[in-house]
Amino acid sequence: MAHVLVTGGAGYIGAHACKALARAGHVPVCYDNLSTGWAEAVKFGPLERGDLADRARLDAVFAAYRPVGVMHFAAFSQVGEAMRDPGKYWRNNVGGSLTLIEAAVAAGCLNMVFSSTCAVYGDQDGVTLDEDSAQAPLNAYGASKRAIEDMLRDFEASHGLTSVIFRYFNVAGADPEGEVGEAHDPETHLIPVMLEAIEGRRPALTIHGTDYPTPDGTCIRDYIHVSDLVAAHVLGLDWLLAGKGSRVFNLGTGTGYSVRQVIEASHAVTNRPVPHSEGPRRGGDAVRLVSGSARAETELGWVPERSDLPTMIQDAWKWFQSQG
Repeated sequence: MAHVLVTGGAGYIGAHACKALARAGHVPVCYDNLSTGWAEAVKFGPLERGDLADRARLDAVFAAYRPVGVMHFAAFSQVGEAMRDPGKYWRNNVGGSLTLIEAAVAAGCLNMVFSSTCAVYGDQDGVTLDEDSAQAPLNAYGASKRAIEDMLRDFEASHGLTSVIFRYFNVAGADPEGEVGEAHDPETHLIPVMLEAIEGRRPALTIHGTDYPTPDGTCIRDYIHVSDLVAAHVLGLDWLLAGKGSRVFNLGTGTGYSVRQVIEASHAVTNRPVPHSEGPRRGGDAVRLVSGSARAETELGWVPERSDLPTMIQDAWKWFQSQG
């Protein structure tokens, strides 16, 4: 059973990835500073607490486990915060990734699956994005991820580091078996915020902007179920271990939903109204972001099984209720 280092493995996506890796016969080694992750979510392999900026700690973990690959999720990811404090994103996301990549290369671990974002494309209304779409990120979050992609390519040229890069948008849902789910403090993602409002754990959901040039005035986004997302990451690791080389894949459904449509779907699934209010736009938000995934489906054999909106909300609702 091979070890795989999972940075950010105590977070929402990382914890689901650890479960998927364990199910595939690997031993996920969670590397997390627990600044936004939860030790309770680390259930499928060892937890090594540490920061991406700590080269000595990374070297020790690589030496102890000798992983065959790295899944790199650890990053700050809030658009609003990235607009207010870009330095935090460049320092943590880019600086931390550089330290991680250098440690991996020094340890001879030359396979990396990188969690990037379709935010590298910026705002391209009316377009279903693919891997060759022009890049023009609107904020430091998207820009930092694009910089890490460039970094990976440079280290491939100089040191033979191969990478699979996944670009995707909004992740939703929870483990259908209820072992892990979404838990942020504070919560900022649309679906769990709606569920908190439904349950009375917050006064109301705020719709950030109702004057966008969309049919109902609210932003449109592509949503992907977290279980489908991490299944693609395992396939990406398999791709690298089979020696197929570096590749970029977009992951999405090709279908976008507005904020109001997600509210309506949540009402239908939970049979409860969603308390909400309307507020101004947030800086850095694009109008419409939708991605295709033809390459991932054709080359990786990836098939999203749970990424319809009602299923994502139902799985999230089940997890949310189980947490009391």
